[in-house]
Amino acid sequence: MTIRWDWIAGNLDEIAAATLDHLQLTLIAVGIGFALSLVLGLAAYRWRRLYGPIAGTAGLLYTIPSLALFAVLVPFTGLTVLTAEIGLVSYTLLILVRGIVSGLDAVPRDAVEAATGMGYTAGQRLARVEMPLAVPVIVTAVRLATVTTVGLVMVTALIGEGGLGQLMLRGFNRSFPTMIYVGVVMSVVLAVGLDLLLVGLQRLLTPWSRVRPA
Repeated sequence: MTIRWDWIAGNLDEIAAATLDHLQLTLIAVGIGFALSLVLGLAAYRWRRLYGPIAGTAGLLYTIPSLALFAVLVPFTGLTVLTAEIGLVSYTLLILVRGIVSGLDAVPRDAVEAATGMGYTAGQRLARVEMPLAVPVIVTAVRLATVTTVGLVMVTALIGEGGLGQLMLRGFNRSFPTMIYVGVVMSVVLAVGLDLLLVGLQRLLTPWSRVRPA
């Protein structure tokens, strides 16, 4: 099928607005999801008996089909951004909670014992030793959650949100493939761009990982 380059050139503002909307929905969902997951992950790490219920609940939310979840939420929250974000946030929890707990579990026991021997309290040890050493695993989880969310935002077009998903939906309704292609390509660009930014953030937060042994 032929791509209408003239339509793309004449609608750059619309494409940019849809991309920005898509980006905002993604960042809000991942940001809120990370904040919730950090609290839940730290609680599960500290009190291990909580990990099963927390991971189980997050896993249950993750298995609910997005359309079914939105259908349940709409009667209560309407066709709003809130509905979209509740659904998107719920899908980040399993990935992020597991990543946070796994990252903390991967911290070498020698480092934890050394910090304890130096007189660090549990809070100081967590903030100064365990969390920094867990960063690579945690950022990997954030990357996965972010890329997944970029794709899931497309589905929220069915409730009036969606950013690039709205662009694709209008393309389907009008039988206009160019809009569909633009939506797909821009979502891929957005996902790759965010992933690369997170890789850069990980390198910034873990400068010791760039030091090569002599």
